[in-house]
Amino acid sequence: MSVQAGNLLHGITLEMILDQLVARYGWEVLGRKIRIRCFTAEPSIKSSLNFLRKTPWARRQVEELYLNSR
Repeated sequence: MSVQAGNLLHGITLEMILDQLVARYGWEVLGRKIRIRCFTAEPSIKSSLNFLRKTPWARRQVEELYLNSR
C-alpha cells in the first residue's frame, strides 16, 4: 500500500490550493477566514506562498480550509 494513499493533498501543490481558494473566496474573504497578514495587507500569490512555506501552522489552516471547501 502506498504511503500517500490516505493523503488527500497528494499531487496538489500549495500554489494550486492557494489559487483555488483565492478564486473561490477572493483575498478579502480569505483574510477573514484565515487571519494572516499576507492575505489582508497587499496580498499576492507570491508573498503568500513565501509565508506559508515558512509557517507550518498557517499552511495547515490553508490546507484545512481547502479540504473543507471541496
